[in-house]
Amino acid sequence: MQYFVYILVSASGNALYTGTTRDLRKRLHQHQVGITGAHTQKYRIRKLVYFEVHGALEAALIRERRIKRWKREWKIELIESINPGWRDLSVEIPY
Repeated sequence: MQYFVYILVSASGNALYTGTTRDLRKRLHQHQVGITGAHTQKYRIRKLVYFEVHGALEAALIRERRIKRWKREWKIELIESINPGWRDLSVEIPY
């Protein structure tokens, strides 16, 4: 089974959100239609700019927690390491 750690960004680029899910397409849709948490709704965080795949839930959750504790600059470096243009990666979701 695959689990995803992902980072979304607001249209302005000011707000980031890191999460974990088993179904990235479904979770992204939930963010885009606004049926997620208050933070992502308030800042309209909807654009997928980073994701990674893990084979175990525990590994994905550990990675998510680590990223959430990072400084913003480190998160930006992570995003830009695979997505320097901050393009929407939703069309690249595997499966």
